[in-house]
Amino acid sequence: MNSPTSSADRSCDVLVAGTGLAGLTAAIAFARAGFDVVSCGADERVARGRTVAMLDRSVAYLESLGLWPAIRGDAAPLRILRIIDDTGALLPPRPLEFHASEIGLDAFGWNVENDRMASALAVEANRTPGLERMSLAVARYDFSGDRALARLDDGRLIACALVIGADGRDSRARRSAGLPARPHRYPQRALTALLTHRLAHGDASTEFHTRNGPFTLVPLPPREAAPNRSSLVWLMSDDEARRRESLEGSAVEREIERQARSILGAMRLEGPPGFFAMSRQVVPKITSERLALVGDAAHLFPPIGAQGLNLGLRDVKAIAACAVDARDEGLDIGGETVLRGYERARRTDIFMRTAAVDGLNQALLARFAPIDLARGAGLAALGAIGPLRRLIMREGVAPRLAR
Repeated sequence: MNSPTSSADRSCDVLVAGTGLAGLTAAIAFARAGFDVVSCGADERVARGRTVAMLDRSVAYLESLGLWPAIRGDAAPLRILRIIDDTGALLPPRPLEFHASEIGLDAFGWNVENDRMASALAVEANRTPGLERMSLAVARYDFSGDRALARLDDGRLIACALVIGADGRDSRARRSAGLPARPHRYPQRALTALLTHRLAHGDASTEFHTRNGPFTLVPLPPREAAPNRSSLVWLMSDDEARRRESLEGSAVEREIERQARSILGAMRLEGPPGFFAMSRQVVPKITSERLALVGDAAHLFPPIGAQGLNLGLRDVKAIAACAVDARDEGLDIGGETVLRGYERARRTDIFMRTAAVDGLNQALLARFAPIDLARGAGLAALGAIGPLRRLIMREGVAPRLAR
């Protein structure tokens, strides 16, 4: 694509490619910081049973953007985090509970259905001054000039100082810039579902560690005629996923209740469960000429430990802050200074979170006695040593390495 900037149909400061949760948040963040923003992409709606648990720092960031009030009514607080070993290890650790009140918080975070959050963000984006939404994807990019050029599916050409690639694991922006990605497929799939149950969850998220990965129940807010609700993410082997995918709903409900040890009583599916392959993707470099990647375009790992969107929101916060600083200093918001600063601000946090999630998942899959003993000893230490437990809780909610 060799079209000059002067022939562009639209010129703006920032083009955000992708309209998922991270992409919409990025578009709103840049617009509310005073930039002229174009958001490209059709409205995204995720598959069945998906929710996101936003930790305290993410909620604070959404508050700072004025977005949290639109989401809060559909979210449930996570005041207790409970870990139960169900691996069949020779010396299993005792169940462990973390309470938000131990570190002075009302809640570790809040859980909300992806589609409800996406709808709330879309409404806010549509009424945000300085933000234009175009419901078409970018077909081609040209990063070779003094402005990035993006050709939409309908042929329109947009010129901008900075592209935010929030277009997911198969990011076209990333591929167009020649940035490599290293995918890794785990021998697991995840069953995700929204559930109603007989007993109250007590604002507690419960994670069973099994030999095929975590089985995690996370609180959801009540609805009419359904006072007790939770979301489920259940990692399992590919064979077990195929078997359960063929079962009737009532049979799946019984298996979920059995794996949950009936701690919430009888379980009922609110709708068909979803099944998703589990993978990790490492992106060694998350910036290129006039391009910064955020969210799944920059990093991808299994839904363990509520890290996915939380990491993506920290990406958004960091790149927006770098651009604001550059503007205030009279610098190019898509120039090398901004991109180098963003890469530096995010690299360690992304690496540490990816390694932690992968390490936990691999440890559960390993079936190796010394690893079981080390994992059990670590959990026992967290249960017995208050200062260590509180340190881990604070780091999980508000990482010191994150900008």
